[in-house]
Amino acid sequence: MCGIAGIVQFDPDAPVRSVDLERMARAMVHRGPDADGFHRSAGVGFAFRRLSIIDLAGGDQPISNEDGTVTVVFNGEIYNFRDLRATLEAKGHVFATHSDTETLVHGYEEWGERGLCERLRGMFAFAIHDAARRRVVLGRDRLGIKPLHLAEIDGGIAFASELKSLHALDGFARDVDPRSLLDVLVLGYVPAPRSIWRRVEKLPPGHLAVIEGGRVEVSRYWEAPFVERPIGMDEAADRIRALLDDAVRVRLVSEVPLGCFLSGGVDSSAVVAAMVDALGTSIDAVTVGFEDARFDERGAARSVAAHLGITPHEEVVESDPSVLDDVAKTFDEPHADPSDLPTWLLCRATRRHVTVALSGDGGDELFGGYRRYAFDRFENRIRAIVPGPLRRLLFGPLGGVLPKGDRLPRPLRAKTLVSNLARDPVEAYFRSVARIAPEEAERLLAPDLLRECDGWRTVERFREIDARRGLKDPLFRIRALDLETWLPDDILAKVDRASMAHSLEARVPILDHPLVEFASSLPSDLLIRGGRTKAVFKHALRRTIPDEILDRPKQGFDLPVAAWLDGPLRSELDALVHAGSPLEGTLDLARARTLLDEHRGGRRNRLAELWTILTLGRWTVTHREAQCVS
Repeated sequence: MCGIAGIVQFDPDAPVRSVDLERMARAMVHRGPDADGFHRSAGVGFAFRRLSIIDLAGGDQPISNEDGTVTVVFNGEIYNFRDLRATLEAKGHVFATHSDTETLVHGYEEWGERGLCERLRGMFAFAIHDAARRRVVLGRDRLGIKPLHLAEIDGGIAFASELKSLHALDGFARDVDPRSLLDVLVLGYVPAPRSIWRRVEKLPPGHLAVIEGGRVEVSRYWEAPFVERPIGMDEAADRIRALLDDAVRVRLVSEVPLGCFLSGGVDSSAVVAAMVDALGTSIDAVTVGFEDARFDERGAARSVAAHLGITPHEEVVESDPSVLDDVAKTFDEPHADPSDLPTWLLCRATRRHVTVALSGDGGDELFGGYRRYAFDRFENRIRAIVPGPLRRLLFGPLGGVLPKGDRLPRPLRAKTLVSNLARDPVEAYFRSVARIAPEEAERLLAPDLLRECDGWRTVERFREIDARRGLKDPLFRIRALDLETWLPDDILAKVDRASMAHSLEARVPILDHPLVEFASSLPSDLLIRGGRTKAVFKHALRRTIPDEILDRPKQGFDLPVAAWLDGPLRSELDALVHAGSPLEGTLDLARARTLLDEHRGGRRNRLAELWTILTLGRWTVTHREAQCVS
């Protein structure tokens, strides 16, 4: 696990300054505290920071082929590197190290960039310099577990694992993209390919970028198939269990202490159970708890641990809002997910015990675990019965007059249901994942910035994905949307930044691509059955995990946001919505004050809006401070 960065000049003979590469590397030292490395050639420069996991003695990067014409820097882990190495050695390639990184060099020589990526099993972001062909290839793993950003610079392209490394470049333009700000207000994050900066893009998951001849060509090499296969519950459960066991097994390779997160939820429990099968009960499982029982999962984690015969490391962490300063520095973009802070605290606690931790992320997206999936399915059954024009005629006006039920559970919000039935399926699902209603976000954004958005609506990103995929099954459609938006840009971005901030490698076995490809083919009736979510996944686990864990209500990894906003963060929030706020010119402060008054007066639940305002304010202050320092 590491950090990578670099500069590629469109003029292949233009020099790359070593001082720029050194600054880029220094900005991401947290991603790799063990070593650095650099590669400079005509028109190309790479920077690298290493967190040593495999081949501690010989795995320093950059790594080149036998004659030095192909050079790579790489962030991630390739779990099938030994098999790839054996194949490549049989074809005559000579290896100088025992690291997984070197398979990228020789694999590129043998199969080209697309053939290489199609053979890799793991999480990765890499840069390959092919000096003989005067080209640079950038690649990102299928699900977007590892990040990679591309920036336009004068005369070329810069790239980096984190925006911090791009900020280190002289003259880097911190020019906020208003459309991205609108996306943050609506979703709480910036969906790829855009970033918060106008001249920076994220390389999307499952994509390659080839820089050659003064041009950048981006292409897709993988996407989850979502082609239904006929299969029964028992057969599917057996196959899931076998694929998960294998995914965990290959992720146990490490030359440094390895453990796991244990929350007591279904997904982390499934991963820990597979680890126990492979390693026995002497594993380092880490559980964090909070003194506030509403957010404390230690009881459930203890039940799982007792059943599996392990003794987890328990740490009680204080959910202290002062830590938000550290979180704001960790995230280079505004990121308004309240679970950012507990994830950051979990990673800090885990790093005290291990250097590598297996995570349970991805199970909800693959196996239909979110309650919104069941709600969406119910809505689509009604859509299938009532034609679109009639739905709009009946439900559109009714949705407009029903009272809001912000403080009620979603099943009791008649206005939400009726309004969604008047919309098309993509728009309805988009609104179910939006933290702030898009029309409210537009009112909240400063008018000048809203005009610069030039009619952009965040839902269009969802429509682009849906139009390209053309999936008819409603559950296939929304899971595909989540795999390209919510999962990489909210969940995985959060885990990557929080773990790497503490020099901790987080591995995600449920997102092993053979398991993802199988799960994406499962009939929807196996995922949601009788109103129960994750039906087939839970069926696969019942021989291993107690029923009381599998069947207990889902608990989010959250914070006492309401108490904070009315307590220790009250004065900060007041300052953000009045004159002199760092958000002047970014938000319509009059509208922000209205939202705050509505919430404090008990007229509307505005927690999502207020938390986003707070997050955006902290990011703005942090960004300005960093800009002054640089």
